[in-house]
Formats: sequence, structure tokens, C-alpha cells
Amino acid sequence: MIPTEPIGSIPRPPGLIAAVARAGEDARELGSLFEEAVRDTIERFEATGSPVVTDGEQRKYHNFWTYSVHGLPNTSPDGFRIPFAAGHTRRMPRLTAGPFRYRRYADSFLDNARRYAHVPVKQAVISPSALSLMYPADGIEGYSRDAFLDDLLREHETEVRRCLENGAHVVQIDFTEGRLAVKIDPSGQLLNSFIDLNNLALSRFSPADRRRIGIHTCPGGDCDSTHSADVDYAELLPSLLELKADNFYIALAGETDRVRVLKIIRTHLKPQQRIFVGVVAPIDPRIERPEEVRDRILEAAQYIPVEQLGTTDDCGFAPFSDDTSTSRDTAFAKIRARVLGTALASRELGVR
Repeated sequence: MIPTEPIGSIPRPPGLIAAVARAGEDARELGSLFEEAVRDTIERFEATGSPVVTDGEQRKYHNFWTYSVHGLPNTSPDGFRIPFAAGHTRRMPRLTAGPFRYRRYADSFLDNARRYAHVPVKQAVISPSALSLMYPADGIEGYSRDAFLDDLLREHETEVRRCLENGAHVVQIDFTEGRLAVKIDPSGQLLNSFIDLNNLALSRFSPADRRRIGIHTCPGGDCDSTHSADVDYAELLPSLLELKADNFYIALAGETDRVRVLKIIRTHLKPQQRIFVGVVAPIDPRIERPEEVRDRILEAAQYIPVEQLGTTDDCGFAPFSDDTSTSRDTAFAKIRARVLGTALASRELGVR
């Protein structure tokens, strides 16, 4: 049928969230809780019929953005601030000294997930542009921004290659800061710098590699709120589709004018690109019906050739690990609706 994939995160079990709050995520006694959360997540993922699964980012503490650098000794917690429409904020760490290194690579999560999975596993990683925000505006004595970017690109390349070599179905690069960049800098200069940096990273991979690399964009999702949904997609999508990747996961279900967005995609779509359109909205507590998902896909197929079409969720269901606004049951019900709705649309479109 039409390809369908998740984005990444699934809400963590309440017991795991509580235990981490008490003991910290590195406490050895939490190992069995993390392992059970991964096993249960993959088991429930496969029960939805999803042909591709993730580990639900159960071990990504504290979030999808800083998992690779959390706990680095040369950082401070007062870094880049991410404001959400609901009024709360999240912060990135700030780099205080060089060199820049990852503390952990995402292939470790992939290795763990593949022990339980019976279907392909995709792995999400954070974009170089997101981590570039760790470097302070006033610089670091003895460690130039150029040196930092060289280290950052090398670490990102290492992570993606390790995931590809370890059997990831697709490596998804999370680029949620793309739309936010337009909000921070309406001139577009910040977005252009992000696109250029990410393309420097993508250019290190062969065309064959890039067929297994994707880019995810959304307006953010945390506690049923977004950070940049008020930004016009027309300011992002033309630049987004200049990235040197073959797969794009684009939040769409939560948009007020999906047809307008689809028309923008149609204008800028390239022959080798596949667009996975979001057909369920994680921050909407209502569970979509499979028929509703089907109709969204049929709508998208009027603007995107079926052979270049896929489906996904708008965003992860809990990109920040302490987010309890959506339950695990709701997340898997929405995923099942996506899978069933994609099958219905596939039959109507004659996909074989």
C-alpha cells in the first residue's frame, strides 16, 4: 500500500516518568524500566499493523532535541529558549567550551529496538541546524564557530552512518526548528543558514544513502501546544524541498488550509522526492477515524503523484519526555487509524 511511517516519540509509561523524576535518567536501577518501556512500545506498535516502527524514543531523555548532548560537562542549561503558544518554554543547553562532541549516538537506541521488532525500524536523529543553536552568539574563546561547525558536521555524519550501517529502515532528521527560524527571523536569513548547514551534512552521503534519509518538519508539539504554527508554511516549504534528501515528513493534519499547503508542495516537489503527509494530529485529543484519514490521503493525491506519496503522523506524540498531555492508548489508537486509513486510500487509488 502507500508507504506509512511514524515520526518517533510515544508517551512514556507514567511509572517510568515518575521513576526518572525521582532518580534521574542515568540511575542504574532504571534499566529494567527503560527496557520494558521499549519492549511494550514496539509490541503495541506492531499490534496497530504499522509496517514500520520506532522505539517511541523511550530512552531519549529528556527530549528529541538534546539526547545526544545531555549531560556534557562543557555545557550550561541556560541556552536557546523555545517558547510555546501555551505559555511555557523549553531550553537547550549552551556550549561553554570546545570541543563539541556527542555524548551518545542514536544507533544505540536502534540496536536496542531491533532486538524486539519483527518489522523495519526507523531511527530519528536531531539536525545539525538544531544543535548549532548551542553555540553562543558572543563566541567561545579559543574555539571558533567554524571549528564548532566542523565538529558538529562530523558528529552528525557519524551518527547517521552508524544508524544506516546498523540497519535503520530510514534515518529521519528532525528539523522542527525550520518553521521556528522564520518566526525568529522573518528575513529568512536564519532559515537559509539552517538549509545550507543541513545540506553540507547531507552532501556527505551518496545518492543511495539519501534514499534512506528523510527530513521531518512540524510546528513543534509539547503539552498540546506548538511553537510556530502561526508561521506561514509558504515561508518554509520552498526552502525545505531544496534539502538533499529523498523523503520528507510534513505535518499537515493540523493545518487550517491543507489544500493551500498541498499546492505549495506540488509546485516545489522534485521527481525523486517522496512526501509523507501528516494525516493524524498528535496534539488533538480526538482520535481520527480511518475514513477521515482516507479522505485526507485522497485529497493529498490530487496534488502529489501517488508514487511520490506517503503518510505519517504530524509530529511525535511526546517529543519531550515528561509530556503527559497524550496517553499511550490515544497515541496507538491514532497510529492504528493512520494505518487503516492508508490501507483504505490505497485500495481506492488502486495501489498494488
